[in-house]
Amino acid sequence: MKTLVVAEKPSVAESLAKVLKADQKNRHYYEGKDYIVTWALGHLMTLKMPEDYKKEWQTWTFDTLPLLPKQMETKPLPKTRAQLKAIQTLGKRSDIKEAVIATDAGREGELVARWILEYIRFNKPVKRLWISSQTDKAIKDGFAHLRPAKDYDNLYSAAKARATADWLIGLNVTRALTVKYNDNLSAGRVQTPTLGLVAKQEALINQFKPQTYYTLSFVTKHGDAQMQGNPRLTLEKAQALQLELQDETAVVTEIKAKNKRQKAPLPYDLTELQKDANQRYQFSAKKTLNLLQMLYEQYKVVTYPRTDSKYLTSDLKNTMQERLIAISRYEPQAKKLAAKKAPVLQQQVFNDAKVGDHYGLIPTEQMPQAERFSNDEQKIYNLIVERFIGLFLPDYQEAQQQYSLRLKTTTFVLKVTQVTVAGFKQVELTSQNITKFNKGTVMAGKLTLNKQLTQAPKPLSEATLLVQMEKDGLGTPATRAEIIEKIISTGLMERTGRHVKVTPKGNQLLKLVNPSLTSPKLTAQWETELEQIAAGQLSQQKFVTQIRDATVDLVKEVKNSSADYKDFNLTAKVCPKCGAHLREKQTRNGVLLVCSNQNCDYYRRRDPKVTNHRCPQCHKKMILLTGEKGDYFKCTNCNLTQKVTDIKKHKKMSKHEETQLLKKVNADDEPQESPLAQALKAAMTRK
Repeated sequence: MKTLVVAEKPSVAESLAKVLKADQKNRHYYEGKDYIVTWALGHLMTLKMPEDYKKEWQTWTFDTLPLLPKQMETKPLPKTRAQLKAIQTLGKRSDIKEAVIATDAGREGELVARWILEYIRFNKPVKRLWISSQTDKAIKDGFAHLRPAKDYDNLYSAAKARATADWLIGLNVTRALTVKYNDNLSAGRVQTPTLGLVAKQEALINQFKPQTYYTLSFVTKHGDAQMQGNPRLTLEKAQALQLELQDETAVVTEIKAKNKRQKAPLPYDLTELQKDANQRYQFSAKKTLNLLQMLYEQYKVVTYPRTDSKYLTSDLKNTMQERLIAISRYEPQAKKLAAKKAPVLQQQVFNDAKVGDHYGLIPTEQMPQAERFSNDEQKIYNLIVERFIGLFLPDYQEAQQQYSLRLKTTTFVLKVTQVTVAGFKQVELTSQNITKFNKGTVMAGKLTLNKQLTQAPKPLSEATLLVQMEKDGLGTPATRAEIIEKIISTGLMERTGRHVKVTPKGNQLLKLVNPSLTSPKLTAQWETELEQIAAGQLSQQKFVTQIRDATVDLVKEVKNSSADYKDFNLTAKVCPKCGAHLREKQTRNGVLLVCSNQNCDYYRRRDPKVTNHRCPQCHKKMILLTGEKGDYFKCTNCNLTQKVTDIKKHKKMSKHEETQLLKKVNADDEPQESPLAQALKAAMTRK
């Protein structure tokens, strides 16, 4: 008898199959003596679309809102049916005794596998693999300690509750806004309050009025002394004080000495790594997560990426030397530490109580093959290694001397610092001894007047937005990158250099929806309740009932709203089919002109797209255009046209296209189509 193992992606299935000796490769699975290892492609299942419940729900009208299915149901995603059918066939084999869920060890991974097993009606025992790294050692250990799947039923309930909430809030409010204002206006349980954070910061910047102020400094060869309390002065007062003190001598009246210690920072959690990568390298949160996934899955050199903890469990203590040895060829400092079997000095990192599903990001016991890393992968790996090595290094220490200098009746403060122990910072120590002064010492210097300007709040970067989302409980480490990308892709927010900015469309959206949906307070409460469901402290039904009630109220408010809306993307061009104006729509493949009439499906490209398809007459590249009967190729050289359907008719997915699909799935650990994203995408593209 054999065990059916369901992984989340082909690359993970390959790693599992290698360890489990399932070395017979088939199109949809690996098979061995004891195990059959198959995989999903992100999600294979999704929540049903509105029209799958009732035909009349297909029409976008207020008459059908709110959409409230009695029970949420799932259906297969069309693009991945073949893989789902293969899993279904495997599940029915008589030699399969049980299944092991080996999808990502988290809420979304649980949903991926459970929906598949429910769809294929798998009625044999199910166990759960829960590991935090993809090394052979971790996999073997994980399979030696499998747990019953029922131990994770609460996690599955939380995942279903999250999917249901996003469907109800997202689809209903988006459809209500779109119908009301005749434009594609996407709203959501998490994305709208996230957009609200950016808008709130922009409002603070717009309201800010800079003010000029002045300070006095006493400049010495030992450093600049600032007025005690560093007060902000008017020009008149600063000039008068400078004139009063300019001939006075500075006398040391008080001395304060202290030693400052700073411990090495804890390992990264996902959010902090995304923040640092954005600040240092301008990587988006999505890019950092993708790079991290490669290091985790393909190279197996880091632990589970989607962690919200910076601490390690105590059982990892006896693995730290092995991990240090593994990176010793990569990092010279690690080699020195490994040679002398250096212990972990930052013992505060071991705290079982502060580790949830996964511990902090650290290197695995697998030796890195750095020559295989891309430039960007190496940058992310270096950040993780740097934090890990810091755990073996002593505290950073510096000696601080603070002198109070009296000039007549005014006190200035001079701070002098000297590094005494470089510790984890590994900075160079200054060999020169700093001059120390005694009380009563007269110090030479010069008064300077400094003109300064109050600074406006800084616009949010992706790094500071991530920090704010974490602080306000918006999303999880696993979903925040996807949320930011979704807001940008729907035209509500844009990247401007290192910062993010709300678009005019986004600002209007925030005025059209209920304030409770633009504030993080309610959404953060919902996220907390999802965690409570996962912990078995709250029922899924109670949460969903609350979301259904909120959905009714939000839709009703949009219906009754008298707010004005201006469509900034509406053009003067007219639809040839119905006469309505065309709207510009930004897509991955360029700008489309889409009919603004909700019941018309006409669209065309704004600009001709040069393709690799060659003209059969002159062999030059043809452009792709859209007419009343669909897409067609046109040669700008000889004006010959050719229907796209004539070329693509009955064409099956090529091996190259299949490889590209797998490559995309393996490179991006976000679900291929999340339940809400799939529904919204399909619905919005028809608008």
